[in-house]
Amino acid sequence: MAVGSRPLVPSRLAPGGVAAHAPRRKPTTVIGAYIALTKPRIIELLLITTIPTMVLAQQGWPPARLVIVTLIGGTLAAGGANAVNMYVDRDIDALMERTQNRPLVIGVIEPRNALFFAVALQIAAFAILWNGANLLSAVLALSAAGFYVGVYTLWLKRTSRQNIVIGGAAGAVPVLVGWAAVQNSLGWEPVILFVVMFLWTPPHFWALAVRYSDDYSAADVPMLPSVAPMAEVVKQMIGYTVALVVSTVVFWPVASLGLIYGISAIILGVIFILGTITLGKNPTAAASMRLFGYSITYVTLLFGAMMLDVFVEHGVS
Repeated sequence: MAVGSRPLVPSRLAPGGVAAHAPRRKPTTVIGAYIALTKPRIIELLLITTIPTMVLAQQGWPPARLVIVTLIGGTLAAGGANAVNMYVDRDIDALMERTQNRPLVIGVIEPRNALFFAVALQIAAFAILWNGANLLSAVLALSAAGFYVGVYTLWLKRTSRQNIVIGGAAGAVPVLVGWAAVQNSLGWEPVILFVVMFLWTPPHFWALAVRYSDDYSAADVPMLPSVAPMAEVVKQMIGYTVALVVSTVVFWPVASLGLIYGISAIILGVIFILGTITLGKNPTAAASMRLFGYSITYVTLLFGAMMLDVFVEHGVS
């Protein structure tokens, strides 16, 4: 039986203090609607991984101008991809409680204008990264946007229960962009960080999807928690989380990091694994949102520990 079909906690409630994840407010201005098209909260998470990666690549603080350029370029690239996602998904967004207040659903912005806006953001992102950083970082950012739109949004999201697994690769690219902006090349460190973010995405997003499984069912989107038994969902979440923790430990010697990062990676990872196991034993909307919230805390603290480790090891003040 799929999660969405079980009367655990009605999806229209916001149990366990998760009101922040309830449907967004309707944009009240056109400017606010255009900002909403870019999904700012998702962009914030991407930038959390970019800056520490740049610090690791530089082995200290990168030049301020390079950090600003990379953040602006990355923000525009991600925002453009998110805007295209809203353009394509405006039909199913209207069917889901969590997305029913998005700008294109309520008609604040015309679909054609949203698409023009998205393309303009991508062009600006590519130009800024190429001019302010290097061509490699610009190409990587553009490729992430193309993958997110072409592979995830247009193909996998509506056709495969593994949609977020493969499509989530786009969200792992910012670490490559951050490294490339500093080094103008890639290496094992950014590749393993890419793997870390790739493995993090399924348990992170499926925790949210457990809470909103009814939404995905209503929109006929085969997100795993809406089409598979809870036992299978949790089993896969645990598998990805264990692989994630292993990859973070492998990264420890590869990046020549110290105890600050290593101990943090182990402790944070164990808590994440225990959280997924707990969700399996208590599969409620509140429990899923607690795990979802922790997954964000996890990646924030993990990359923060990585950055702190670089500063301590190299005596950066």
